[in-house]
Amino acid sequence: MAGVGLGAGALLLWAGSGASDTAPPDARTLAEGRALYEAHCAACHGAELGGQPDWRTPLPSGRLPAPPHDASGHTWHHPDDLLVRIIREGTSAVVGGGYESDMPGFGDVLSDAEIKAVLAWIKSTWPERERAYQESLVP
Repeated sequence: MAGVGLGAGALLLWAGSGASDTAPPDARTLAEGRALYEAHCAACHGAELGGQPDWRTPLPSGRLPAPPHDASGHTWHHPDDLLVRIIREGTSAVVGGGYESDMPGFGDVLSDAEIKAVLAWIKSTWPERERAYQESLVP
């Protein structure tokens, strides 16, 4: 998934609508999420979720590089419903107002269940503090 803005870059993570579902995802969902992430997201956000270098500094195009989805980024600062929309529609469509991003929408490639699996896998890599914070968010 390509660069995401929302301030200084945002994106991805337990399936559901604002706060996460109460049951943790099963091993099959996590394996599917990891495989989908590797196929569709890792090229920009990194195989280890580290994002692109200098992800907070705009490129010459004015767009931001792809942010990390590990605890060093701020994907975990956003509720699931927003993250699902960004993945489905693309950052520009969600932010609006002429905002430009290299992050495309994946709604024609991934089903909502697949998007949620990707988010579940990403969130499973976060430390407890970040998971708890993100789960507490209200849409």
